[in-house]
Amino acid sequence: MQTIGLIGGMSWESSAVYYEGLNKGVQARLGGLHSAKVVMSSVDLAELAALQDKGDWDAIGEILAAAAVGVEKAGADFILLCATTFHMAYDAVAAAVSVPVLHLADVLAEKCRANGITNVAFLGTAFTMENDFFAQRISDHGMDVNLPDPVHIDTVDSIIYDELVFRTVTPGSRRRLLSIVDELWDSGVDGVILGASELSLLVRPQDVEVPVFDVITVHVEAALDRALA
Repeated sequence: MQTIGLIGGMSWESSAVYYEGLNKGVQARLGGLHSAKVVMSSVDLAELAALQDKGDWDAIGEILAAAAVGVEKAGADFILLCATTFHMAYDAVAAAVSVPVLHLADVLAEKCRANGITNVAFLGTAFTMENDFFAQRISDHGMDVNLPDPVHIDTVDSIIYDELVFRTVTPGSRRRLLSIVDELWDSGVDGVILGASELSLLVRPQDVEVPVFDVITVHVEAALDRALA
């Protein structure tokens, strides 16, 4: 079994779901007392958010790269960056280490295509929806990526940063998010990517008709496949 490196803390709530998913996945696949071999460096989200507000992605890249170096030195065979938005600094992270860094957009595109889906909607933070660094990488795999109506972008962003990063789940926000997913489904997409790790706290596959792909589940499955190959 390979050792999985995690760069977490963005938010710690979603990082905890990563850790739980990896351990449950190893136990399900291997049985008995097996658990995942994991090393994690958890960063301070408030520090990164302040730098993001200033547009200082060089500083963010330095922080995340240092975290990546730390988990590599601790024995990680490959690394996951446990946040969609901060994949903006992926190149700096990947350049700092000699082990692979599994890009979330790549594994999402591969998962969608494996399910015969090439026309997807993407929901995430305002930053990831208003900038094309993540959606474009998905598109590079031959996918059509659709965004919600602009009136919904601030709503989704507020739900993520004002509620879900604190693991606050309200029925009203669930209804609003499900209505946005239904609207995207009605627009003709074949699937919906929940492109912020916290969104899986609100939307479950059984809640909607359209196939949904939440980033944590897909990233965790890709990590398990690699670690246990």
